[in-house]
Amino acid sequence: MSEQAASSIYDLGYARYSGPRLGQAAILTELFRYSVRGIFGLGRGLGSKVAPMGLAVLAAIPAFAQLAIGALIPREVEVFRAEEYYGYIQVVIALFVAATAPELYGRDRRTGALVLYLVRPLSREAYALTKLGALSAALLVITLGPQLVLFLGNAFASDDTFGYLAREADTLPAIVASAAVIVAMSAALGAAIASQSPRRAYTTVGIFAAFFLPWGVASAIVEAAGGGPSGYVLLASPFHVIRGSTLWLFGADPEPSSPMATADLFGGFYLLAALALAAGGTYVLLRRYREVAV
Repeated sequence: MSEQAASSIYDLGYARYSGPRLGQAAILTELFRYSVRGIFGLGRGLGSKVAPMGLAVLAAIPAFAQLAIGALIPREVEVFRAEEYYGYIQVVIALFVAATAPELYGRDRRTGALVLYLVRPLSREAYALTKLGALSAALLVITLGPQLVLFLGNAFASDDTFGYLAREADTLPAIVASAAVIVAMSAALGAAIASQSPRRAYTTVGIFAAFFLPWGVASAIVEAAGGGPSGYVLLASPFHVIRGSTLWLFGADPEPSSPMATADLFGGFYLLAALALAAGGTYVLLRRYREVAV
């Protein structure tokens, strides 16, 4: 008689999950938190922290300098004004987007993690917008954060700190609004370009080009033409849009020697251009993620 192999059943201790099903909201929350941490290199090696952390410090230097002056000189000395702040750090903003957006959107595609996200109850649009929200939150840290420090620094530099706070409180809406506009435009523009390829080098160069090339070209055109209809070309330059929308929200005028003064456009046009760039960038981002292969 042939001997038949005996079969055995082993209890490995597996059990069905019986806890609460947290759903898509919990997934989006965790994706947002993980993305913000990744932008600043938290939980990763030192090399991932150098660029974002360094740029965040650079963006805050004027604000902390004003705070130090306020502590050392007990009188009202405004070295950096709120409406001028983004003129000092607009290059830092562009560098931050170029350093972080390609990694934020490209890493999951390079490693194949994107398909794992999308097998969950998570739509492509929700994934892309959550990443955009994380980039926007990180940008708020380096824009609105220093502006609030600057506001306090100017207050401490005043002879009457509480009087300054009461007198200048009406600038807070402009501070918040200008930060929100700049963040929305810069994040959407960077995300739209970063989503086009998982290759970080290509998208980084693309973001550099989107910010810096129109800056030089538009300035040259306006200065050569001496204003007139050519001034509308400034509305295609993110740096000029940042500057123009901020000045308009604060009710301030551009420097007499600047291309914006030569163009002499209505300041609200810069705000509309910023919103258009933000909406266009978001549309391109969503369209790209509807088509991207996983």
